[in-house]
Amino acid sequence: MTETDFERLMQTIADGWNEGNARKAADCFSEDAIYVEPPEKQLYRGRDELYEFFGGDNGTDIPMKMTCHHLAFNEQQQIGFGEYTFEMHGRYHGIVVVKIDAGLIKHWREYQYQTELGWEEFTGHNPYLTHFTLSQGHTSYPSG
Repeated sequence: MTETDFERLMQTIADGWNEGNARKAADCFSEDAIYVEPPEKQLYRGRDELYEFFGGDNGTDIPMKMTCHHLAFNEQQQIGFGEYTFEMHGRYHGIVVVKIDAGLIKHWREYQYQTELGWEEFTGHNPYLTHFTLSQGHTSYPSG
């Protein structure tokens, strides 16, 4: 997987959550994926469990909103990370570290902090890239 492929994969997950499409998000994970917020605050094993966690056939009780802020990917090791904001039952800013295998996420490990602050205020003393958007296969970053 390339860095561009990784960015697309992470955006597909965000799009799936933002659209309420559990299948779209879950299909980005391997059949035997492990999704964890250490130490075991959240722990899900396999695509089927993730599909249900992401809303399954019935969707979630309130909409999910995911924004990716900064992504990086090591093509040789097939390990990437991203900063994000997730909103559902509160607002969380966090970092996820993922391991890719055969083009899908095999391991997802997230660390997050619940806050009412927006991203810019949360990172105000140490800002850099704030988010990315994908358009026709090209990544664009805001200036500044």
